[in-house]
Amino acid sequence: QVQLVESGGGLVQAGGSLRLSCAASGSVGSIVAMAWHRQAPGKQRDLVAGITNGGTTDYDEAVKGRFTISRDSAKNTLYLQMNNLKPEDTAVYYCNARFETYGMIKGSWGQGTQVTVSS
Repeated sequence: QVQLVESGGGLVQAGGSLRLSCAASGSVGSIVAMAWHRQAPGKQRDLVAGITNGGTTDYDEAVKGRFTISRDSAKNTLYLQMNNLKPEDTAVYYCNARFETYGMIKGSWGQGTQVTVSS
């Protein structure tokens, strides 16, 4: 199993920046990909950005050019650098890891960290 703990959320004004972190523990060697998702009140949880073990990244169109996902394998930590934040970025941000166990791919979630962007 993989355990994930997010940190770095908070309140920021529009145009500001935040960096989220996600510390992974447990069977980190079995992780094949990691991602950030977010969920605004009354909305579904959506993918924000993802990164594979090979370093391939993918972003939602709404955050391209503003957010950067990265991973420090030595520290078992995933990051999301968020610049030029907008009020519509307000949401709970969740870290996700997909890992292989007994030939199957499973997912693990963190508890989430709140990001609030004021206008």
